[in-house]
Amino acid sequence: MNFLRLPSVLFLTGVLGLTGCAVQQPTALYQLDAGEPGQPKQSAGLAVLLGPVSVADYLQRETLLQRQPDGSLTASTDGRWAGSLSSDIDQLLLRQMAWKLDSQRVVLAPSTANFTPDVQVVLSITRLDSGVNQPAILDAQWRLLDRKGQVRDTKLVHLEQTHVGTPAAQVKAQGLLLQRLADQMSLAVKPLANQPAIAEEPKKAAAPAQVRNAKEDDKPKMPIASPIRTDMEVFRF
Repeated sequence: MNFLRLPSVLFLTGVLGLTGCAVQQPTALYQLDAGEPGQPKQSAGLAVLLGPVSVADYLQRETLLQRQPDGSLTASTDGRWAGSLSSDIDQLLLRQMAWKLDSQRVVLAPSTANFTPDVQVVLSITRLDSGVNQPAILDAQWRLLDRKGQVRDTKLVHLEQTHVGTPAAQVKAQGLLLQRLADQMSLAVKPLANQPAIAEEPKKAAAPAQVRNAKEDDKPKMPIASPIRTDMEVFRF
C-alpha cells in the first residue's frame, strides 16, 4: 500500500518544486540606453547648466509601465527600472549634450556658486512610455536662458520610436528618443555661444538734489548787509 502511494508523493513534491522555482524567478531590471557618447575634449567650452529637469509624476516609480491600445497604463509583471528613472534621464542627457557640444563645462542643476553658465536649459518631460504594440513616445518642452536669464528660445517636442515589442526593445527605444532630444537641444544651444558679454552697469548719476546743491555752492555768495547805527541808517556791503 505504501509502495502504491509513493509515486503520488513524488509527483506532488515535483509540482511544488516547480512552483517554487517559478515564484522565485528574478525580475528583469532595465536602464536607459545612453548610446556611445564620446568624451568631450574642450575644458573651456561652452558653459551649460542643464536643469531643472522635471519628469511627469506617473514616471516616478520603479515599475516599467506598459501603454495599452486604449491609452491606459499597466505595470509590467516582468520588468522594472534598475534605480531612479529621473537620474538615468539626467545622466543620459548630460553625457549626450557634453559630447555634442564638445564641452566639459556641462553640469546638472543645481550648480555650484562659482559656476556662471552661458546658457541654461530648463526641461520638462511630460510623457515617456511605450507598450507591446505601442511605439515609444516622448513629449517634452525645453527653454533656453541666456547669461542675463532671459528666454532666448523655447520648443514643444513630440517624438516617436518603433520597436519589436519586448521590454528590452522598448527601453532601448525610449533611450533613443532621449538621445534625439539631446541632439535637438544641443543644436539650439550652439548659436548662443556667440552672445555678447554682459556690459558693465553704468555709474549711477548723482541725485538731482545733490547736483543742485553743488551748483549753488559754486555761485558767489552775496554778503549780508549789516546796519551801522549813526544819525542815519547806512548799510555797508
